[in-house]
Amino acid sequence: MLISALCDYYDELAKDGKLVPEGYSKQSVDYLIALSPDGKIDDIIDWRITEQTTAKNGKIKEIKRPRTIILPLRSEKPGIDFNMVEHRPLYIFGLNFDKKEIVFSPDDKTDKAKKSHALFRDESLRRIEGLNSPVVNAFRNFLQNWIPEQETENPLLKDIEKVYNSSYFAFCLSGRPDILLHEDGQIKEIWEQHFAEKAADGDYKTQCAVTGEIQPIARIHNKIKGLAGGQASGMVLVGFKTSAGWSYGNEQSYNSNISKSVMEKYTYALNYLIKDRKHKQLMDDITILFWAEGGEKNDDCVDFLNMFLFGSDSETADKEETDRMLGSLMTKAREGNISEETINAFENIDENVNFYIVGLKPNASRISLKFIYRRRLGAMLSAIAEHQADMQTGSEFRNIPLWRLKNELKSPKSSKENIDTSLMTLLFKAIIYGTPYPNYLLSAMITRIKTDRSINYVRAGTLKAFINRKARASGQKEEFKLALDKQNNNQAYLCGR
Repeated sequence: MLISALCDYYDELAKDGKLVPEGYSKQSVDYLIALSPDGKIDDIIDWRITEQTTAKNGKIKEIKRPRTIILPLRSEKPGIDFNMVEHRPLYIFGLNFDKKEIVFSPDDKTDKAKKSHALFRDESLRRIEGLNSPVVNAFRNFLQNWIPEQETENPLLKDIEKVYNSSYFAFCLSGRPDILLHEDGQIKEIWEQHFAEKAADGDYKTQCAVTGEIQPIARIHNKIKGLAGGQASGMVLVGFKTSAGWSYGNEQSYNSNISKSVMEKYTYALNYLIKDRKHKQLMDDITILFWAEGGEKNDDCVDFLNMFLFGSDSETADKEETDRMLGSLMTKAREGNISEETINAFENIDENVNFYIVGLKPNASRISLKFIYRRRLGAMLSAIAEHQADMQTGSEFRNIPLWRLKNELKSPKSSKENIDTSLMTLLFKAIIYGTPYPNYLLSAMITRIKTDRSINYVRAGTLKAFINRKARASGQKEEFKLALDKQNNNQAYLCGR
């Protein structure tokens, strides 16, 4: 279900023009290497974008961020490997940066810098053989004339030595920063030809487990990067690294029967969601991703989820207006009267589309899928509204996001106390599907109240919500209410009064 849903989301992104062309990927670049016609480095241009942000003290400060450009698809192979139009300093310059001595040095016990630069130089010269354009010719001369051992005191490199290791580079002509190597038509042509040949090489075809069609199967899957707590180099969602997982003579991910086209789609969509803060939240060590069918045109419901479940205001959300609509939705939910008209009060939200919520956790070089929930949007919004209504203890609405509830399960004297992830996962599921909260929530909250000798509206609301939802699930009509109920003739209730 997950891979199929991600492929559908990819198709929606394609319709919205949000995709990178096949064979290419987005990369961050900090500096431009300006090459003279004879291949010498005339300048290293700071190409970062300056942005203004507000500091905690209220002052405006400027920060620099790298630009994002489209480069030929990067290699996923571990170790030293060639990339067309290289952007990493170790490969380009063949030099290491020694932080202790603050000098550049070509010395390395593993000779990684030397081997990396040699591969970059030799393979690049082979690929651009026969090409002829001003920027390509300058690049060729640079490759032929740059000698790392003679550049350890290069003043241009010295100027950026503190950020050398963490920076990425692109090439341009000296005096013409608009003439970029990676945008040269001949460079693109030879890369696209190579990519097409590589994609068709040694294809193993069988029925794809997702599309059902006979297609070339992916032997290895692209890496997923940016997952909280995961490896910086990326991890795989589908992988068969050891022979213990192979069967019927199939090696590696040939066992998954996922076609190359499906693999490219789902990995791109997953990386896209992880990079987009709007579609991502963290719950301890679990990264939660969520999206609606239909792509970004249905993102209003993502704003709703962010605000009333995770407690992070959308950049575009009008809080007062959204609070008003949520109050109306909560009332309808408690009355059991959620209708299409009620849901449509939220602009651009289709109650009938499916909404997906996925929990991912890093596990060495692989990604562990902790949960995946799919529910019709209207039903999910109703369930969230009902959860918020159950948690209320006063006449004035107070939004209680998950992080606020979780904090009440911790000791106020401890900043490092961790809440059992399984409890939060079960609570999250109960909210999405409108089911009773996990039993452990009640005992954990009562223990916290007794230990701290303190109770507030969140803790009281949790007790009230737990008891009412459990009673509701068992068919009981009586529920705890917010105020004195003079019409209640229950003997226990009257005795309590």
